[in-house]
Amino acid sequence: MAKIKHNNFIDTVDEVIAGAKKEGVLHLYAEDQILNGRTLQIKGTKMFHFGTTGYLGLEQDIRLKEAAIAAIHQYGTQFPLSKTYISNPLYGELESKIEKMYGIPPIITKNSTLGHLAVIPTVVRDEDGVILDHQVHWSVQNACQLLKIRGVAVEMIRHNNLNMLEDKIKYLATRCNKIWYMADGVYSMFGDFAPIPDLMELCKKYPQLQLYFDDVHGMSWRGENGTGYVLDILKNLPDNVLLFGTLSKTFGASGATLLCTNTRLREKIKNFGGPLTFSAQLEPASVAAAIASANIHLSPEITSLQYDLSEKIEYFKSLLEKTALPMIALNNSPVFFLGTAMPLTAYKMVQRLFNEGFYVNPAIYPAVPIKNTGIRITLSRHNQKEEIKALVEALEYHFPKALEESGNSLNKVKKAFGIVETFPQIETHKKKNFPSDEIKNCPDNYRKDSLSQTITFPEENAEIKMDLVVQYEVSIDKINKQNWNELLGKQNTFDWEGLCFLENAFTNTNAPENNWDFHYYIIKDKKGIPVLATFFTFGLWKDDMLAAESISLQLEEKRKQDPSYLTSKVLGMGSLFTAGNHCYINKKHPLAEEAIMLLLEQVETLYYQLNADMLVLRDFEEDEQLNRIFHNQGFLKINMPETCIIQNTEWNSIEEFSTSLSPRSRKHFLKEVLPFEQSFDIVIKDKLTKEELEQGYKLYQNVKNNNHAINTFSYPIEVFQKMEEHSKWEFILLYLKNENTNPLVGILFCYKNTAHTYVPSLIGMDYTYAKEFQLYRQLLFQTIKRAKELNFNKIDFGVSATFEKRKLGATIIPKVAYIQARDNFSMELMGTLQNEDKTR
Repeated sequence: MAKIKHNNFIDTVDEVIAGAKKEGVLHLYAEDQILNGRTLQIKGTKMFHFGTTGYLGLEQDIRLKEAAIAAIHQYGTQFPLSKTYISNPLYGELESKIEKMYGIPPIITKNSTLGHLAVIPTVVRDEDGVILDHQVHWSVQNACQLLKIRGVAVEMIRHNNLNMLEDKIKYLATRCNKIWYMADGVYSMFGDFAPIPDLMELCKKYPQLQLYFDDVHGMSWRGENGTGYVLDILKNLPDNVLLFGTLSKTFGASGATLLCTNTRLREKIKNFGGPLTFSAQLEPASVAAAIASANIHLSPEITSLQYDLSEKIEYFKSLLEKTALPMIALNNSPVFFLGTAMPLTAYKMVQRLFNEGFYVNPAIYPAVPIKNTGIRITLSRHNQKEEIKALVEALEYHFPKALEESGNSLNKVKKAFGIVETFPQIETHKKKNFPSDEIKNCPDNYRKDSLSQTITFPEENAEIKMDLVVQYEVSIDKINKQNWNELLGKQNTFDWEGLCFLENAFTNTNAPENNWDFHYYIIKDKKGIPVLATFFTFGLWKDDMLAAESISLQLEEKRKQDPSYLTSKVLGMGSLFTAGNHCYINKKHPLAEEAIMLLLEQVETLYYQLNADMLVLRDFEEDEQLNRIFHNQGFLKINMPETCIIQNTEWNSIEEFSTSLSPRSRKHFLKEVLPFEQSFDIVIKDKLTKEELEQGYKLYQNVKNNNHAINTFSYPIEVFQKMEEHSKWEFILLYLKNENTNPLVGILFCYKNTAHTYVPSLIGMDYTYAKEFQLYRQLLFQTIKRAKELNFNKIDFGVSATFEKRKLGATIIPKVAYIQARDNFSMELMGTLQNEDKTR
């Protein structure tokens, strides 16, 4: 198989986090000498704290603090021994208190992440299957990685999609003993809930179904004894439900707890749940604080605490409902999410709120899809109504400004989140006084002036268009040939005539996977000087196009029954047939950045009109300016396969060519390539016979079916027939010298681009002879010879097999792409397939 350099997920996440850190909204440090829960000091600025997950504020309760201090004095800072041997003196009391809360003996774990790692591999048997909600917490998904090593089927559904869940249950029902569905009770980003009543109905319909809930964000602020959202709905824990709660976050201490009615299973987890055996136990201070919190949970006080928080939640909601702010999942949880769509808008909004004295969390990829970036706002009992009201006023005032500052709009945000509700129209907004004088000492930078300004949400397609003119066409016929070739000619197969071929080959076809729409953009200044030019195609892509081969092989098995499985409608720069720099940008032009922004506006409009699933900008070389622009506009940068170019054709003999190579490559060429040339009859043709075309197509299929490094749809034979009809295509055929049959064993389908670039676009091989006669290397060599014969200046070898191409003198050029997707589902689903082939 041809090898390519695959994108590393960690690199993508690092790029996003680094960008947010640079904007000053992540990796911050609190500077307070004393924390009170209500405020934080960051970089010398005192702010009201709307980012906590301690919703009831128990982490500041004096009873928990005193209990922790006393425990340190009595028992030390830690009890350094595995809990398998002996627990610290306070553990028994904590377990007893938690059992009183739930009516079920608990398992106490160091934290929920280690708890899931202890429980999931123990309770899920090899004969079971798992279905993940794709928004279930990372710690649950991470624990399920251990199951895949054992060969356990791990599936994924779109968030709260019960129809998809039922389909997965049916699929696993005949293959698995138990089927575990894993979800959050309350989801940490949007604050929405699992559909628990509907899930229980599914359990009645499918007795195999077991439910596993992570309810750490539903804990304490909801339910009798603060036992959480899930149990508040269920009332009693059924035998087929496992429930994780937390002793940190709202509980105010540290640790997590598993509740399970099956006594034998509970003992099995305690006996050998990996981290329970080999990780440190909770420190005495944490256990003591948890005991003090449990006492509060077991008293009538918990109800008054919950009521106090719920009043503030309802107050916040009532204020938000009067605004046009695009709040997502506005319900009665303490977690609220303001959609911004674009990361830059989120950064600007966070910065503005920081300046006004409010600390909030930016919610960015991978916690949410890149185009579903936003602001997570959380309420606690520490927040007072005056600052809650002031926060809403600040949100109303600054959100339109942040949109305008980042080139965004309310309409774009609504589209990104699929919001169809009609919001109240905001035409003017008077900025009111922020917090009253009774809290004037906190924070110091609080804006108390009363400003009256007219604020409107920025309109789509702003003044940027005044200095630039867009030419948009759906066929290359409408674009001047000379102008196009001056901008984007001499590259791959997308000079003007190459695009004529592509339009002819890939429009109005019977196969939807090879039927593309073409969209061309040329942006000029008022004087008619081109600033930017590019083209896009709209068609069907396989979601695993750039995934590891092992993942594609698994998905291809599923596509035998469902050819469209895990495919997406993609509006992509360039086309799947082409490689190279698909976008001309005159970077010296003073309006270059404005032209890029205008292109993004135009393409985003088209994206929504086409109802595409993904928007892809490719293949760029690394560029700091483009990184900044595209990231801020909501694109993820990913590494693309490297491209291979030969530009040194200044040799006049094979010997000169050989000496142009590095010593190591020259040795390889003289031993592994040149001697095998005599094994072949080499024929170059402009036209193929019907038999040659059919044989060549079979050889192409051999290569396509053997190579899933770049997993695209196979091209139909009609594409090759249209090559043969086009004057710029030619074919290099390799016949193996044989006394009897002289078979066709290799073929190259080559495009001649404006007497400048030679492009071996596709290849076909008979693998029976590939290794013995170094067939692939010989095809590469014959390409080089042919380009020299035609006096071409450049050979575009495209992507993949960079090691082999480098040995024949190719320069390897790293490439990146920038993508937007409606959600992360496909990426996360493919993550569940990683390494699955190793278990077979």
